[in-house]
Amino acid sequence: MIERKNYLKVNEHLVYLKEVMQLSQASVDRYRFYLRHLLFWAGEKDFSLVTIIRPTLPIYLSSLTKANQDHLAACTQKKILDASRRFFNWAKNVYPKEFGVISKLWIDTLRLKRQPQKSNENIYVTEEEVRKLISIRINPDDLALLRDQAAAAFLFLSGMRGTAFVTLPIGAFDMDKLTVRQWPELGVKTKNGNKATTFLFNIPDLLSPIKEWDAIIRSALPQTSSWYAPIKQSWGEQKLSSDPPGKNRLNALEKRMQKLFNLANLEYKSPHKFRHGNAVYGLLHAQTIADYKAVSMNLMHESIKTTDSIYAPMISSDVRHRITNLSNPPSTAPNNEIEKFLEGLEKEGLADALRIIAAKLS
Repeated sequence: MIERKNYLKVNEHLVYLKEVMQLSQASVDRYRFYLRHLLFWAGEKDFSLVTIIRPTLPIYLSSLTKANQDHLAACTQKKILDASRRFFNWAKNVYPKEFGVISKLWIDTLRLKRQPQKSNENIYVTEEEVRKLISIRINPDDLALLRDQAAAAFLFLSGMRGTAFVTLPIGAFDMDKLTVRQWPELGVKTKNGNKATTFLFNIPDLLSPIKEWDAIIRSALPQTSSWYAPIKQSWGEQKLSSDPPGKNRLNALEKRMQKLFNLANLEYKSPHKFRHGNAVYGLLHAQTIADYKAVSMNLMHESIKTTDSIYAPMISSDVRHRITNLSNPPSTAPNNEIEKFLEGLEKEGLADALRIIAAKLS
């Protein structure tokens, strides 16, 4: 059972997040999901007694299991703990007497239990894997597979999140300029409702299936229809549909990608791994801090530090090559160019991160 007063306070906090902090409904719904775990952990005990509940919240979360997983994902545990800390800090301000027994020191203990660090190296879709996916020979009348091959190339070249991609209308994409308007007002469901105009990498052979699919749908569907258009099948015949994307559209994309990977005899990687592949490709080809920042902006990251923290482990092999050759730069990259790049890293606060990576690889 859940203590009713706890439930009411969580709901009050969610209203505060929406009305005062002006979080989107999607963000509030995520907080509701995270705080459910806090309610279940406290159970019938009032929140004023949380400091004596055993096991502690971090240990409780580490023991939870999820379908097809040994434990609740570490990133999910972290988000639950972050949301819980935010809740208790709010509660201490709103109900100072009731929550006075809960110290800031205790709130700071709501952190992810230390876990062995896992390597993210190679967990992304590579350029060559995309080539294999789009080189599968298929029937020209198989619109679904034509679309899926175009989607694989688009996800890699754009770095879009899956939800944004499946809600992208035809009119928001300019094939000639390789421009994607990830604008919520056009119906694109971006993370936190962020808005940006992003671009595709200009890799001709990977652009080919995108161009072919783009021509097919523009001749048959209105500009407001989904670029990853639904396809209806009847008596073996496939037809494009202008139906808007449903709530489970991302799940449909994942299933179609699984089929495409199977046809190419490749190990399946989720649509989000295409985004990782886009980032790794961009960072490996960045020659200056301006290039690095452009990749970060194209991923719609708020800061270049976000890009570095997520993707630096994935390019460790290339980092090793670059670090060991900094003392002997090639003729095409003068010393002053490298110095400018490192100065840029210093300004962005990334020089320390680079030194840490270098030390680990030495």
